[in-house]
Amino acid sequence: MKPDLFTSPDYFHLNELLTEEHRLIRDTSREWVKKEVSPIIEEACQKAKFPDQILKGLAEIGAFGPYIPAEYGGAGLDQVSYGLIMQELERGDSGIRSTASVQSSLVMYPIYKYGNEEQRKRFLPRLASGELIGCFGLTEADHGSNPGGMTTNFKDCGDYFLLNGAKLWISNSPFADIAIVWAKNEEGRIKGLIVERGMDGFTTPETHGKWSLRASATGELVFDNVKVPKQNLLPNKDGLGAPLGCLDSARYGIAWGAIGAAMDCYDTALRYSKERHQFGKPIGSFQLQQKKLAEMITEITKAQFLTWRLGVLKNEDRASTAQISMCKRNNVDMALKIARESRQILGGMGITGDYPIMRHMMNLESVVTYEGTHDIHLLITGLDITGLNAFK
Repeated sequence: MKPDLFTSPDYFHLNELLTEEHRLIRDTSREWVKKEVSPIIEEACQKAKFPDQILKGLAEIGAFGPYIPAEYGGAGLDQVSYGLIMQELERGDSGIRSTASVQSSLVMYPIYKYGNEEQRKRFLPRLASGELIGCFGLTEADHGSNPGGMTTNFKDCGDYFLLNGAKLWISNSPFADIAIVWAKNEEGRIKGLIVERGMDGFTTPETHGKWSLRASATGELVFDNVKVPKQNLLPNKDGLGAPLGCLDSARYGIAWGAIGAAMDCYDTALRYSKERHQFGKPIGSFQLQQKKLAEMITEITKAQFLTWRLGVLKNEDRASTAQISMCKRNNVDMALKIARESRQILGGMGITGDYPIMRHMMNLESVVTYEGTHDIHLLITGLDITGLNAFK
């Protein structure tokens, strides 16, 4: 196992805009990734196995619900801190960041924002500590970019709700203890339910054969006449805006995370370009390689400032859905391009597990699609700037 020699690029001294607390949180997360993720991630990816031994460590560094108030077990951190943690986790692997993103933004966030006090106290501390792991059920086989068309439904049966349907492409589902499930009631209104493992009729078959996010567990959620207690209904928000509000938080974390993947690819390519010799000199001395590297650091720097500003706006509760959407789309697209160019610099070595680039590239092919595809996010920006809806 090669030592993790990652050095974070900071071409415009963004570090100076971070507080001392931000830097401490980022550096703690970075060191944890170097110690606990880097040594095991390539083997986990090759074997397509989620390294569940990291769950305790993720909880210990505050990666589960970092912005959830301390009274509910969270760290009570701000949104920039959350973003920096996601950046460092995805520098390690997109699948590891996905696990933390889902736990934080798609499970803990809706319980905190849309749940009642009993639900918050019952679930949030155990989710923050990693005692419980959650997942988020919105996407269906026939309803991805159009989640409002979902067919998963529940009926009021007096003492309980009867839930039927299925969800697909669900991170964490094979080992999740609870699922935040979005389904339509008898009036067709979308509501959130907390479904717990062990409820009769609830199964979570795993998805196999992935070429992407191989170190992340993905599966389905299947509901066959599942009796969900009425106290498990999230009471404080409904309609499609409820799950989309969760996706805003998750997309924000992805925007930061993609920078981490891009930085890892760039740092690997930069180091390799100085060490690899052809025609009697380092390949980094050739113009075409310098062009690639110069464009990489430029795009990373632009993304860093775009995302930092978004974090400031989120701290002020002024970040719009459209701004978050733009940032997610831009940063993932940027990271994908950098992964591909970095692979070119490494030549044949770039496809091996000796270097992280091909793994990042494959992972980012999922990240560019989930929680809003690249094209859907373009249309969100288009709607925001023109006022004209291209979705209908």
